[in-house]
Amino acid sequence: MTTPLMTRIAAKRDDLIQLTQDLIRIPTLNPPGENYQAICDYLDKRLSAHGFQIQLIRAFGTPGDSEKYPRWNIIARRDGAHAGDCVHFNSHTDVVEVGAGWTFDPFGGEIADGNIYGRGACDMKGGLAASIIAAEAFIEEHPNFHGAIEISGTADEESGGYGGVAYLAEHGHFNSEKVQHVIIPEPLNKDRICLGHRGGWWAEIETKGEIAHGSMPFLGDCAVRHMGAVIGEFEDKLFPAMAARTTDMPVVPEGAKQSTMNINSIHGGQKEQDDAFDGLPAHCVPDSCRIVIDRRFLAEEPLDQVRSEVKGLLEGLRETRPDFDYEMTELNSVLPSMTDKSAPVVETVAQAIEDVMGKAPEYVASPGTYDQKHIDRIGKLKNCIAYGPGILELAHKPDEYIGIDDMLDSAKVMGASLETLLLPNKN
Repeated sequence: MTTPLMTRIAAKRDDLIQLTQDLIRIPTLNPPGENYQAICDYLDKRLSAHGFQIQLIRAFGTPGDSEKYPRWNIIARRDGAHAGDCVHFNSHTDVVEVGAGWTFDPFGGEIADGNIYGRGACDMKGGLAASIIAAEAFIEEHPNFHGAIEISGTADEESGGYGGVAYLAEHGHFNSEKVQHVIIPEPLNKDRICLGHRGGWWAEIETKGEIAHGSMPFLGDCAVRHMGAVIGEFEDKLFPAMAARTTDMPVVPEGAKQSTMNINSIHGGQKEQDDAFDGLPAHCVPDSCRIVIDRRFLAEEPLDQVRSEVKGLLEGLRETRPDFDYEMTELNSVLPSMTDKSAPVVETVAQAIEDVMGKAPEYVASPGTYDQKHIDRIGKLKNCIAYGPGILELAHKPDEYIGIDDMLDSAKVMGASLETLLLPNKN
C-alpha cells in the first residue's frame, strides 16, 4: 500500500535509525533502575519539539524507588483539532541485565546486516522509536486530526511494572474515559497481534535446618538436603503434571502452550562473599536454603489451584520427611489477560497489517506477562493489545537486535491505524 502517510514514514528511515540508536545508548538497566530520568529527558526534548505536552511523573514509594534510583515516567500528549478518541502508545524504557556472550557493544547501537544491535533494541526501544515516528508522521500529514495521541515511556516493566504502568493506572492515566485505544509495541513480530498473556505466580520457599560443624553433619540438619527433596518432588510430580496441561490461548512459542515453572534462584548456607574476598569458607552445616520459583499458568488454571499444588507437595514432605520444615512466601501474582478479537483496536490493527503487508495477521498470546495486565486489571481498559516490531525469542538474549525494515513496516501499520481511529471521514 502506498499513501502519502506511508511515503512520509518511509522518508523518516534515517531518523528512525538515529532515534533507536539514541535510545539504546541510554543504559536503563533494571535492576537497579538506572538512567530513567535521562531517557525521560531525552523523550521530553524530542516530543515537546513536535508539539506534545509533557508530564514527567515519578512513582514515589513503589518497589525500588529511591533518591538514587527514582522511578521516572513520561506521558506525552498531542491533542488534535477536533474532539475524538485518544490512542495511547505505551513502551517501557527499562532493559534487563546485559549477560555474557555478546559480540556487539550492548549499548553501542551498532548496525550490521540491516539490524540495530544492543540491549533493549528488540525489547522494546525499537518499538518505542517506531511509535514515535508513526505519530510524528501522522501529525505532519494530518494536522487537523480528531482526538489525541499519547506516547508514554514507563519504568520497571521488566520487574513487574509497579513503578510504571501500574502506578500510572492507579493515578487515573489509563481509563476508558481518558484513553480509548492502547497499543503496546512489545516485540511479537510485525505481522502478529498479541491479545494477552499467561498468568504468573512467584514465591520464595525456604527450608529450615540446624547449624553444626561441617565435620559432624550428623549433629546438625542440612537445609540444602531438605531443598533437594523439594526439587525432587517438583521433578517427579509437578513438572510432569504441568507438561500435561495445555491451553486454548494462542500462546507462542509452542512450548508455552503448557504450564511452566522456572526455578529462578537457589541459595543455601553461608552468604556468598564479594570478589575482593579470597579466603576459605567456614565449616558449617547450612541451616537455611531458599529458592524463588516463577510459575506461569494458563487461563484454564485457577490461581488458587496453582498455589495449593505447590503447598500440597511441601505439606506432604512435612508429613513424610524427618525434621522437614519450611516457609513459603508469595512474592507476586498476575492473572492471565486476553482482549477479544472483536475489540476496536484489534480490528483496526489487523486491517492495517493486511493493508501494509498484504497478509492477514496471526493472533497470539505472550508466554510472559507485560504491562497489559495493569491496564486491564487496574485501569479496567480492555481495548488494549501488544503490537510491535522485533522477534520475541531475541528478548533478553546476547546480541539482541531489531530489524530496520521491520521497524519501518510496524511504523506504517501504526500510522495506518491512527488514520482509521482519528480520521472519522477516512472510510
